[in-house]
Amino acid sequence: MDNQFNKNFIIILVIVSLLVGGSAGVLGSLFVTPILQNLPYADKFFRQYEKSVSAGNEVISVEEESSSISAVEEVSPAVVSIVVSKELQNIQLDPFFGLPVQDQTAQPQVEKIGGGTGFIITPDGLIVTNRHVVEDSTAEYTVILNDDRQFDATVLDLDTVNDLAILKIEGENLPVAELGNSDELKIGQTVIAIGYTLGEYRNTVSKGIVSGINRQVFSSLGSAIQIDAPINPGNSGGPLINLSGQVVGINTAVNRQGEGIGFAIPINLAKTVVDSVEKYGKIIRPWLGVRYVQITPDIIKKNNLKVEYGALVVRGDTSTDLAIVPDSPADKAGLEENDIILEVNGVKLDKTSLVAEITKYSVGDEIELRILHDGNEKPIKIKLEERQN
Repeated sequence: MDNQFNKNFIIILVIVSLLVGGSAGVLGSLFVTPILQNLPYADKFFRQYEKSVSAGNEVISVEEESSSISAVEEVSPAVVSIVVSKELQNIQLDPFFGLPVQDQTAQPQVEKIGGGTGFIITPDGLIVTNRHVVEDSTAEYTVILNDDRQFDATVLDLDTVNDLAILKIEGENLPVAELGNSDELKIGQTVIAIGYTLGEYRNTVSKGIVSGINRQVFSSLGSAIQIDAPINPGNSGGPLINLSGQVVGINTAVNRQGEGIGFAIPINLAKTVVDSVEKYGKIIRPWLGVRYVQITPDIIKKNNLKVEYGALVVRGDTSTDLAIVPDSPADKAGLEENDIILEVNGVKLDKTSLVAEITKYSVGDEIELRILHDGNEKPIKIKLEERQN
């Protein structure tokens, strides 16, 4: 019996070799199936093979699931819920006209009006979130940790370029999130979003993949990560993490016109903001001092351009919206209206925006731009200065 099984096994190996060699279509239908049906133990062999393949897939699935669980457990202690509260006047209906009027005799009540998410980046309580979560200067902000501890939060600064803000709570030895490298993200990579969903469900986890990178979403978000992990109101400002538990983005927007389309700010854009706050106590942004539009097919056709990418320096709709801000770094370097900025330090502005590249640098850094001026390409050097708001 053992000899017969060995012979059959050898025959099966020969047939499999033929299949691998490219004869699968013809041999499979004409020869392989009849032969295997008449071989003792052949069905046993393939049952064992199918079992091993199934087990292999199961192992892969279990490994990814285990990585997801570990990643969430790693970062969750550093994820915080942000409760937005505001003092509201009591409003009653006028008994005669039925219109809402303010009750002057009642004391104002502090009520919850919204919520968002953030994550702790230093043991003494620096927190990253979205600007739109905490931009109301008349509101109060309370941070709730994963272990239910609550802290009053102070808004240190709001980023005028990207939808970012830095908060501060008073604490020691707080759990912190590890920051990853968003430049290493690949389309199809598994990512996990964590947030205060609907302002009610703290540390809600949703999982998906990176659907796109360097998306031009809106002017204040020059280079976004597109994801299909569900992003809901309240998730804003929460971390987008990889399977190593590292923060690779900040959840910030969702496209209401489509399902499963969310966006996150790459963490590398936020690192310069964090460094600035740690060093200066506020966000200091470098700037060029130019007004521009990113080149698109419509702009190419409208302006009869000879290039297909870059940032076209243009004036705005009013007489005060100059293309070049007087006495700015761009002005000092000789940039002019209708120039096209093609590269920043060798990086083509085809899959990224000008603002996304500039925000990678610090005030005082000297960078080299490659521009198209009057039909000729040339390099120019510019020393970045502090952005004046």
